[in-house]
Amino acid sequence: MYDVDLNSDLGESFGPYKIGADEAMLDLITSANVACGFHGGDASVMHQTAASALKRGIDVGAHPGFNDLWGFGRRKITGDSPQAIGDMIAYQIAAMQGMARAAGHRVSHVKLHGALATQAFEDRALSEALTWAMRALDPDLVLVCTPHNETERAARRAGIRVACEVFADRLYGDNGLTLPRSEPGAVIHDPVAAAAQALRMVREQAIRTVGGKVVAMPVHTICVHGDNPQGVAIAQAVRDALLAEGVRLRPISQLDFQ
Repeated sequence: MYDVDLNSDLGESFGPYKIGADEAMLDLITSANVACGFHGGDASVMHQTAASALKRGIDVGAHPGFNDLWGFGRRKITGDSPQAIGDMIAYQIAAMQGMARAAGHRVSHVKLHGALATQAFEDRALSEALTWAMRALDPDLVLVCTPHNETERAARRAGIRVACEVFADRLYGDNGLTLPRSEPGAVIHDPVAAAAQALRMVREQAIRTVGGKVVAMPVHTICVHGDNPQGVAIAQAVRDALLAEGVRLRPISQLDFQ
């Protein structure tokens, strides 16, 4: 029997703009990755998300991204030094730590968002900027990321614990990473298909790519994207499938991993 976390990227609304159905998602997941104001979110949303998670016994993490509200943090941005990016990440984590503390909660983990995560997977210096920020603020923070890349390797070198993440609602390329959203079928909208994929990944402790490869990896946490229009239905289907299989759902802070 496996202990698995079910997470979602939340808190991405800001000002008058509402993104996702956060309260409904918080009833289904065990950990929330909260936007820190750069690609989405604002101070009030961060505080409310942390407070709502605390009431439900759910972990909260910082979900930093590029300073790119216009592109929702999914556009590639280059030119900044690794230290500048590290400072940008530290700024966002610290903001989330402050708002969580104001709500009586604490930040347990960090998960990079969008293009920042994708670039870090292939960039050692950028990944080391991330691990520097995490260790500078709280060496007990857990990194949530896809394994077998520069980000995971940087975290291991820095002595940071890694929660290996898979995605219920995304397809994978043969490089072991999720397919770009621009490719047809890259995002799964069918709750039944997403639940079947999540359950298979837990059973096999591996992902399957569109090219037929099987890539072994421990499955510590499963993500359902909060901005997916079918996100709540997918999270419900995934949760139901895992519980029916006997999988125990636990927040990241309660998992036992290396």
